Amino acid sequence: MAFLSGLLSIGCILYLTGILFRIPVLQNLHTDARIAAAVMFILIGFFHLAKPEKLTYMIDGMLPFAQALVIITGVLEVLLGICLLIPSLQVPAAWALIILLILMFPANIRVAVLHLPAPGGLPAQAWYTWSRLLFQPVYIWWIWWAVIKIMN
Repeated sequence: MAFLSGLLSIGCILYLTGILFRIPVLQNLHTDARIAAAVMFILIGFFHLAKPEKLTYMIDGMLPFAQALVIITGVLEVLLGICLLIPSLQVPAAWALIILLILMFPANIRVAVLHLPAPGGLPAQAWYTWSRLLFQPVYIWWIWWAVIKIMN
């Protein structure tokens, strides 16, 4: 939910900035949503890189080389987030992020099923870890709507 809060907050700030300062490019919701996604993926990617040990528990015992996988996903999130800001790379980056979100979904299911704490020190209550599963499709839709839908 923190990721969604970030997407919504950044998107709204960008849109309002566009209106207040009459910046046409920021008065486009698709653009604002794409930039918000880029910022959030870059931030979450840096979190993966700065503290991989805080996330390895999600896949430890499920996949080998848990820490390396967390670092790889962090690098991918940062790079793909940056690519969302480069016009010629936006669509491939969006598809790659959608695939990455789908690939990471089993780790979130594992957290809920095993009653593990949510990443980042967020609540460990069952209602929270299970509700997080509902947001993964929202993030996928967000990226699709902000980048892929507008390009077609």
